[in-house]
Amino acid sequence: MPHPPSPGAACPPNVVSIAGIDPSGGAGVLADLKTFSALGAYGCGIVAALTAQNTRGVTGIHIPPAEFLRLQIDTLFADVDIYASKVGMLGSAAAVAAVADRLAHWRAANIVLDPVMVAKSGDTLLDREAIAALRETLFPLAFIVTPNLPEAGVLLGARAPESLQEMRRAAERLRGLLPHDTERWVLLKGGHLPGDEPADLLFDGERMIELGARRIDTPNTHGTGCTLSSAIAALLPRCAGRPDPVEAAVRAARAYLLEALAAAGSLAVGHGHGPVHHFHALWRG
Repeated sequence: MPHPPSPGAACPPNVVSIAGIDPSGGAGVLADLKTFSALGAYGCGIVAALTAQNTRGVTGIHIPPAEFLRLQIDTLFADVDIYASKVGMLGSAAAVAAVADRLAHWRAANIVLDPVMVAKSGDTLLDREAIAALRETLFPLAFIVTPNLPEAGVLLGARAPESLQEMRRAAERLRGLLPHDTERWVLLKGGHLPGDEPADLLFDGERMIELGARRIDTPNTHGTGCTLSSAIAALLPRCAGRPDPVEAAVRAARAYLLEALAAAGSLAVGHGHGPVHHFHALWRG
């Protein structure tokens, strides 16, 4: 696992979310910052897209100029030692290119790439040109990519996997999009499969690790992908000294998300797909 400058044992690691803004707070940068804070990391945020959005849907998207996105990244990285970068919604090919260029320039470590393409409501968040740019420019930089099954299908130019066996083949093909000469990981999320115990697959090109979990019966699933990927980014530094640090970080991130889903019913946010409860362990009583 790549190791940027250590913040020291007494300091929380600095992590950044490069993603969109969801005004309802359930997804994107706002959800990522909640996750970072809940898991003991200091969160920074770079705005790659603005959305008019609530728990029911997306009514508008505004993409800031790519040069301003570059300026945000350069200004932050010139001053703050970033241990891990979570990359989420980018919205355009120009934004993808800008993020890839500046992260490569700063030799950013531990990039967790969540290829956000479609909102929970079904609204499209990334066009075809941007998807191609994502594969060509950001995948080579990513330390771990975290697509769900529909995203995997789009990235591979195929239909979404419909079984665990098809997921295994898709994970292998996705790993083929990453550099072969260094440690890189694919976390293929199987939540779209039927059944009460969907599995995720964690694959590094050699080990295919099946991660099972119970399905939480809740409509409050807005931002689950954002939350999981940002949890991994926050937990990578905490798990760095363990024998299998990436597997440990992913398992801990999944456990955190399952608890956040289970507690989501205690929130009352909107009338559609509500958010998970990022602070379930802190807001008690």
